[in-house]
Amino acid sequence: MARQRSSKAHEGVLDAALNLFAERGIERTSMDSIAELSGVSKATIYKHWADKEALLLEVMAHAQDPCERPRIESGDMRRDLVAILRHKPPQKASGGNGSVRERLMPHLMAYSAYNPKFGEAWRAMMMEPARQELKQVLARGVANRELPPDLDYDLAIALLLGPMLYRRIFQAGQPSLHEDFAVSVVDAFRSAFGIGSKPAAVNKARASRPASR
Repeated sequence: MARQRSSKAHEGVLDAALNLFAERGIERTSMDSIAELSGVSKATIYKHWADKEALLLEVMAHAQDPCERPRIESGDMRRDLVAILRHKPPQKASGGNGSVRERLMPHLMAYSAYNPKFGEAWRAMMMEPARQELKQVLARGVANRELPPDLDYDLAIALLLGPMLYRRIFQAGQPSLHEDFAVSVVDAFRSAFGIGSKPAAVNKARASRPASR
């Protein structure tokens, strides 16, 4: 019974912190306010989390309910890229309300901008899995000659993830001009980078480059 109460209190702190971080921002949310909303004493909270950043990292994991990401390897580069951009982790916190997590995202980005150590931990937890998946799919595209052999992977990944992040932060809740934004992003990327899909002048310029030795 005591363990059940402890587990319930732990979840209560995470839910309270998630909602306050999303509503007020990270800097403006105090441990006192989290304790008040959750009904758990601040002393007890500090027994479980060394500081607010440690709590914030667990809040992110709690909100996304991280689990093993499904393996994406259909053999179709376009389909695989779209699947990665569409992927959203299961949501369990706050009754599965994804809007809370969406409201938290801009605060996370702002906070990580001037807290480099936290930013590094956040990117490793939330962004790196998608980056590695995209890199693997792009590498298969290069191997299958769907993409140029000198593809700049960092640039390619930025061009794929950038529009998705922009829409999530600046256009959250707004109707999209595209039926499926992820499909539109991938098709624009393939149009720009795919071998045989570039305008003739661009393909001619690429063909005229001196061969590497």
